Amino acid sequence: MIPRYARKEMTDIWEPATKFRIWYEIEAHACDAQAKLGVIPQENADAVWKAKDVDFDVARIDEIEAVTKHDVIAFLTHLAEHIGSEQARFVHQGMTSSDVLDTTLNVQLVRAADILLADMDRLLAALKKRALEHKDTVRIGRSHGIHAEPTTMGLTFARFYAEMDRNKNRLEKAKWEIATGAISGAVGTFANIDPAVEEHVCEQMGLRPEPISTQVIPRDRHAMFFATLGVIASSIENVAIEIRHMQRTEVLEAEEFFSKGQKGSSAMPHKRNPVLTENLTGLARLVRMTVVPAMENVALWHERDISHSSVERGIGPDATVTLDFALNRLAGVIENLVVYPDNMLANMNKFRGLIMSQRVLLALTQAGVSREDAYKLVQRNAMKVWEQGADFKEELLADEDVRKALSAEDIDEKFDLGYHTKHVDTIFKRVFG
Repeated sequence: MIPRYARKEMTDIWEPATKFRIWYEIEAHACDAQAKLGVIPQENADAVWKAKDVDFDVARIDEIEAVTKHDVIAFLTHLAEHIGSEQARFVHQGMTSSDVLDTTLNVQLVRAADILLADMDRLLAALKKRALEHKDTVRIGRSHGIHAEPTTMGLTFARFYAEMDRNKNRLEKAKWEIATGAISGAVGTFANIDPAVEEHVCEQMGLRPEPISTQVIPRDRHAMFFATLGVIASSIENVAIEIRHMQRTEVLEAEEFFSKGQKGSSAMPHKRNPVLTENLTGLARLVRMTVVPAMENVALWHERDISHSSVERGIGPDATVTLDFALNRLAGVIENLVVYPDNMLANMNKFRGLIMSQRVLLALTQAGVSREDAYKLVQRNAMKVWEQGADFKEELLADEDVRKALSAEDIDEKFDLGYHTKHVDTIFKRVFG
């Protein structure tokens, strides 16, 4: 985690103190279940809860781990220092370290998902607001970066809204997928611990019991979770790339808000750079790079190895913290994005009607001209616009072959801008209901 790209609410989930608090709650709830089953004395289970207000000493646990070379044992030793060795002798009864570690990781990922879902709600609200604001703001659509046909800025925002709405749905599913816990003991057979303990702990921690675990929770769940984060990151980049293009000087259809006192370049005082969306493109790469390691964690030896452990200690906080920051940054960019409708019109008209070529092509075919001949007629006039700066409509009107099929009124009608926006309301209803 890099503090520059981190928000406290998310980083707190991954702090050692938070992790140890979750470990403690799992152990305490397990003791309650064991006592209810008559496996351990109730007084020992009650004694564990005496530490519920304790701030576990991270430095002390690290000190113990330096000797034991085992983090869970170090924590259990520290817990015994608070409640007494005799009272603590039934803590972790029948459990294995992975019961604590895996269940804790999933609790953290669920909590992280809740924050990310809230982030997405903010972004979706911003996209919807700007889509409605610019529903009828006409701009040129581009394919291959080249002028294609008219669209609207509202449709651009609506398209990103729909994509992010799908991502929210994916994240909700990924959260459900990851919300399992396992308290099943060595190799997952429940030989030394009753399945009822797992059920109780999971209920208390807001999880579902893992239907079948080995000594670890299956990592295909985690692979799906991180893959979902990677897809969301790619969608963030998709929006960022569009804004970066629009902010190019020769385009300037929109730009990031430039605040008072902001500086764009140490060398060139005139610069107003798309630094936030460029940053988002980079952050998306960081999130996506956690996906492949998560996929590779699926394949573990037999009932357990720990090749996944070091990976998850890194990608768990890195992916969620970075994505949390990126979603909030993008929401801010959208909320404050400066849009230039006049520049959009100027750009669209730069090639003097050329973008209406398809309407003329279709009109010629409707008038009885073969598609091949119609294409040639339209293209030869279009090339004069590209190469000579001619006016497309004027060239069509002067083309005898075109005029044999289309009247002046027919040609003029094909340059009606409203034709291209007549179904915007229909699209909006599909997206926003």
